[in-house]
Amino acid sequence: MRDVLDAVASGELSPAEAEARLAGYATTDAGRFDAARERRRGIPEAVLADGKTPAEVASMAEVALETTGRAVITRATADHVAAVTDDLPVDATVHRDDRARTLVVRAPAFDPPVLDATVAVVTAGTSDAAAAGEAAVLARTIGATVNRVDDVGVAHLGRIVDNLDAIRAADVAIVAAGREGALPTVVAGLVDTPVIGLPVSTGYGFGGNGEAALSGTLQSCTVLSTVNIDAGFTAGAQAGLIARAVDAARDD
Repeated sequence: MRDVLDAVASGELSPAEAEARLAGYATTDAGRFDAARERRRGIPEAVLADGKTPAEVASMAEVALETTGRAVITRATADHVAAVTDDLPVDATVHRDDRARTLVVRAPAFDPPVLDATVAVVTAGTSDAAAAGEAAVLARTIGATVNRVDDVGVAHLGRIVDNLDAIRAADVAIVAAGREGALPTVVAGLVDTPVIGLPVSTGYGFGGNGEAALSGTLQSCTVLSTVNIDAGFTAGAQAGLIARAVDAARDD
C-alpha cells in the first residue's frame, strides 16, 4: 500500500489508478468501474451506454482507459460515441461498429490479448447482425479470432450446409437467429463444435420480439447453450471464456 501511496504523491499514479490497484475498482461520478474484472474473471469490464448520459459514458470510458488501458462501450448511440471520442488522446486506437453499437478504445501502450482459438459467429439473416456483431466484438476483445458466417438461415438449408466446414473448424460457435430460432438447433445437430444459441428480437406477431426464438433454443432437441434475447455481450463473453480455456490447453 505504501508503494501505491508514494506513487500517487510523486505523480506516477493517478488517484483512480491507485484506487483500482487497492480496491479493484475506481469510483467516478457516473459509478464504479470494475478495473480488476478481466484479471479476476477473464472478461473485460464494459460500459453499458444504454440508460447513461453521454457525459456519464465519457467519464466511465476515461477511467477505463486510465486504469486498464482499454474502454469497451456497448449499446452506444452517436451522442455517446461523440462524447467518448471528443477528448481522447490523439494516438488512441478506436474501433467503432455502428450496427453492433459498440466502441472499443485502446491506449497506445495497451497490449491486446491474443488467443490461439477461433469463434465462429453465425447469423440466420442480416437482421440478426446487430446482436451477433456485439458478440463478435466481445470475443475479439477477449483475444479470440472471429470468423463470421452470415445469412445462412433455415429457409434454405443449402446455405448452412455449404458453410459447415467453417463452423466445424472453430473451437466454439455463436449462432444468432430471430423468428422461430431454428438455426442454432440445426447447427448444433450437424457439428461437434460447442454451440451458444443467441436468440434475436427479430420477428413479429405471436412469439415476436425474440420470445419464440428464446423458447426454441431453450427447447432445443440438440445440445446447446442459450443466452437471453439480444444478449450479444453474454454470448461473446461465454465464447471468449471457452476460447481462453482452449488456448490454455493448447499451451500445455
